[in-house]
Amino acid sequence: MMESSLGISESKCVTTVRGHELRGGQKEPRLLSLLECSGQFKLDILANPDAIVLSPVPQLSIPINNHFQLIREAEEVLLIDISNNTTVRIRLRGEQTPEFVLELQDDMHTQSFIQHVMKAKQQAEGRNSLQNKMEPVVPGPVKGCVPIPPQRGTSKSTSNNIKNSTLVQPLNTDSVLSLVTDFGFEENFNHALKVEEKKNQQNRIVAQRDPPPPPVPPLPPRKPTNLTAGPTPKERPSPAQSATPVRHDYNSVDRSVSWSDSPSNYSMRQAMMSSHTGSREGLIKYRLGKKEKEYVDIQNFRFFIGTWNVNGQSPDSTLEPWLCCVPDPPDVYALGFQELDLSTEAFFYMDSSKEQLWVDAIERSLHPKAKYIRIRIIRLVGMMLVVYVNKAHKNYIRDIASESVGTGLMNKMGNKGGVAVRFVFHNTSFCFVNTHLAAHVDDYERRNQDYKDICARMSFHLLDYPPLNIVKHDVVIWLGDLNYRLCLLDAVEVKRLIADNDLQSLQEYDQLNLQRMTKRAFTDFMEGELNFIPTYKYDAKSDRWDSSGKCRIPAWCDRILWRGSNVKQLHYRSHMELKTSDHKPVSSLFIIGVKMVNDQRYKKVFEEIVRDMDRMENDFLPSLSLTCREFTFENVKFRQLQRQSFLITNDGQVPCTFAFIPKLNDSQYCKHWLRAEPCDGVLDPNEKIEIFLEVYVSKDSVTLLNSGEDKIEDILVLHLDRGKDYFITISGNYLPSCFGTSLETLCRMKKPIREIPITKLIDLGEDGCMEKEKSRMNFLLDSAGAEDKPLKIPKEVWLLVNHLYTKACQQEDLFQTPGLQDELQSIIDCLDTSIPESIPGCNHSVAEALLIFLEALPEPVLCYELYQRSLECSHDNRLCKQLISQLPRAHRNVFRYLMAFLRELLKHFIDNNLNANLLATLFASLLIRPPPKLASKQMSSDRQRATDFILGFLMGGDED
Repeated sequence: MMESSLGISESKCVTTVRGHELRGGQKEPRLLSLLECSGQFKLDILANPDAIVLSPVPQLSIPINNHFQLIREAEEVLLIDISNNTTVRIRLRGEQTPEFVLELQDDMHTQSFIQHVMKAKQQAEGRNSLQNKMEPVVPGPVKGCVPIPPQRGTSKSTSNNIKNSTLVQPLNTDSVLSLVTDFGFEENFNHALKVEEKKNQQNRIVAQRDPPPPPVPPLPPRKPTNLTAGPTPKERPSPAQSATPVRHDYNSVDRSVSWSDSPSNYSMRQAMMSSHTGSREGLIKYRLGKKEKEYVDIQNFRFFIGTWNVNGQSPDSTLEPWLCCVPDPPDVYALGFQELDLSTEAFFYMDSSKEQLWVDAIERSLHPKAKYIRIRIIRLVGMMLVVYVNKAHKNYIRDIASESVGTGLMNKMGNKGGVAVRFVFHNTSFCFVNTHLAAHVDDYERRNQDYKDICARMSFHLLDYPPLNIVKHDVVIWLGDLNYRLCLLDAVEVKRLIADNDLQSLQEYDQLNLQRMTKRAFTDFMEGELNFIPTYKYDAKSDRWDSSGKCRIPAWCDRILWRGSNVKQLHYRSHMELKTSDHKPVSSLFIIGVKMVNDQRYKKVFEEIVRDMDRMENDFLPSLSLTCREFTFENVKFRQLQRQSFLITNDGQVPCTFAFIPKLNDSQYCKHWLRAEPCDGVLDPNEKIEIFLEVYVSKDSVTLLNSGEDKIEDILVLHLDRGKDYFITISGNYLPSCFGTSLETLCRMKKPIREIPITKLIDLGEDGCMEKEKSRMNFLLDSAGAEDKPLKIPKEVWLLVNHLYTKACQQEDLFQTPGLQDELQSIIDCLDTSIPESIPGCNHSVAEALLIFLEALPEPVLCYELYQRSLECSHDNRLCKQLISQLPRAHRNVFRYLMAFLRELLKHFIDNNLNANLLATLFASLLIRPPPKLASKQMSSDRQRATDFILGFLMGGDED
């Protein structure tokens, strides 16, 4: 049996093209030269569009006739987003052709296929005017690709096609529908296209085409060992894009990412579908980035940065004294707000009626000497960041993305945290971060923790780009209500120093300055001189210091800091004219040098790099050396990060591209509890980089480890492009935790979980929640005898709730203020190893530990099987009580115990600032969770019904 280089079998009925299948009913498709003239048009079938773009090869061709039928088969009739590893099938059936099924990797490849059908039609029309002369169809380069000169052995015609090709524009549905009609495709393809268009409208709105900007070079790959390194390889378009108008997506959907997210699609595609041309392209980008100084010039632009905590108020006056305080119009505005909305609806549902009020007030008050367009707005509860640019610069802004990180309760509530917007302006990448950090004078450690969490968790994801964190930008500007106070606790003395204008002495007590000096937070950031009086706290509508009973000490809570090169601050000031809030707005004007590409010098550098690579390419192969290939992580615990590292060195004579790739049949390169950072990159000869291996057991992986279904064992595959694979072994032992263990199992444990043999834990973990209750297992883990009954509720739940009941009922902002991470870990260890008389840590840490416990349960308190029924009966308190009575014993007891505790808390609402709606919303998200398969489909109405379910028990009488 013969097999071609494309993997097409001459004798099999199922044909594979680069990992995809074409099935023929009668005979296999033939390899046809695109230059053949047979009197009929040929449709170019791209089984793997990305790989074909990077490495043009003879393509499989199928004749088109007037009765050809193209049918899209997928899950899209349900409007479900197709994941990256979901196969999309396109069935082709013709009058003189057997039926084929083209299996594409995902929706992106399907789009590419349809785009090439469009291009085929256009070329067909052109050929008809030239007496049906047939010419090859060559796809345009992938976004961000560098045009590669012909390699040795590459035909001149092929290289010319690559050189002259342009980007394929985003899919135009009208054109495709026209194409379907012209080609005689049947109407059953139209439905799939309409569904596709509906999906596209949900995810993006593409602006009108604009004149093209000058050509801009790509950046080098990430340099993770240097935290101040510039952006990543695909942040800038290649010269190939210079002939194509820039498409601005000013309303792209924001996306947040958790620690345990899978590795970027970029890494997997690079590893699994890399080719010689793709490797060459990446290396050229890398070298262009390293020689950037040889072809860029610096031009200055004006950036206006503003921050204001508006204390939940609506705008009551013009904002011109703040936004128009400079004579010349800024080129960019970045404006951050905090406490935009203090309502419960904003806290839990992200809805706010005040957002548009403030946006309208801003747009009425921008500098009158220029016209501005809004390029992005993002809001998380009360934090909002909006960015405007002078309309004249619109064509030079690209790669816009925004993200949010909540650092409130359980590290996700958005009452505290940050929102950020990043983009590339000409050839310089910018990141603006607006944050609201933890409050209260003594909680500077929480503020430091919030800062570190935002830095660690904020990650920007652009289509086909590797993920970017905050520090991997040329310029970062951090603004917001950072809430750092003065260590001087005598309010009279503080006000005297302010009255004497002795601000320099006062700054010696500023917590932010002290944390920066001791390198505990904002270490690499700079700040201008604080030559304005503190901006917090004032009586609303006045310039009087706080006269309430709390009499807050004045402080510089509202700050603007920056990091990066070519940044000069022109002013840093507050605006006392605006009296809407108990804070005063702050502004800073920067002159920032932006990198502009000189086309002639860029072309010269590019040609030199290509010539140099041509000389080296065929003489050497890439190679790596690793300092270690086996790693052992001892005593891994729930929510406790462990890190180890090793060095990889390029010991070859050519640059090399590396990436961690998934193993066979895996979608990710590692298990959920493991991460490698960086997971890809490029190394020059003799260059080395440190790879960090991080093990972190979250709620998503704790249950499998507790039950023994998973172990701390994995093998990482480090793939070297055009080289070999290196295998890295991960092993270790996991210490079971009561967090992530079922309520039934915990009720049968009279001892701490660490004293229970793992084999007995496995025995208890085999059945589901309802099945366990029905089976009524009689054995006890402490071997005390079958006559002993299980505990009514887990001792861990009783310990946490009893602590809060006896010590925290009057705690201010209970269940609204996050705990300290060190204290949370101590609480988890304490519950796993002992039955303590008292729980360590402050009340806020104990409260958060209770919530983490409930969130980590493998089966929520209200079992998955009863989830839908709980929503349906939420309107009737009698039906709700009947449903609770049907819960398994342990779940029923825990639910009633928690409701009794929450009702007790509400009796002290004056002291703890709690209300029934807040508690019901918070605990409903933990006690009434949808089954995993339905989690992504949960609607806001479902969340509201779950809240109503809990609210009925909080507002009703005591339970029996």
